[in-house]
Amino acid sequence: MIRTVTINIIRFVVLVFIQVFLLKNINLYNLATPYLYILFILLLPFEIPNLLLFVLAFLTGLTIDAFYDTPGLHASACVLLAFVRVLFISITVQKEGFDNEPEPTLSIMGFRWFLTYAVVLTLFHHFFLFSLEAFHLSEIQYTLSRFVSSSIFTVFLMLVTGLLFFRKKERK
Repeated sequence: MIRTVTINIIRFVVLVFIQVFLLKNINLYNLATPYLYILFILLLPFEIPNLLLFVLAFLTGLTIDAFYDTPGLHASACVLLAFVRVLFISITVQKEGFDNEPEPTLSIMGFRWFLTYAVVLTLFHHFFLFSLEAFHLSEIQYTLSRFVSSSIFTVFLMLVTGLLFFRKKERK
């Protein structure tokens, strides 16, 4: 239990640090901006209570909002991300028999499941984030371009991060 809390605190600090001091300054062709910090919410353990998940998602988004000067934008997108995470896990985990696994990492859940998980949740988060940011339909094409390119870039970074810390899966 204490090990899990320690790992998640370190993961939070590292991901927020990387997001704020490195990825905030990366903007490919004024379209793709990676938001790797959402990996913290995605990698939280399965057994975390929903209330705690929503509070952690809100605090994560609020922390990013403080550095990005976007009051509530990332916080609301992170809460939506937590909600979609609960739905996605409740649908897929019981059906595929992953009940005994502690957390949804690439090494534990496998590439196909983790890729689907990361893509679906990233698409929801980014669509909501960029829709709130633009908040009008006059630039819908630009908003959709940013949404798609940022989602691809973010998922790519998630997979690279997952592969860097990949441990051989011990399945029976």
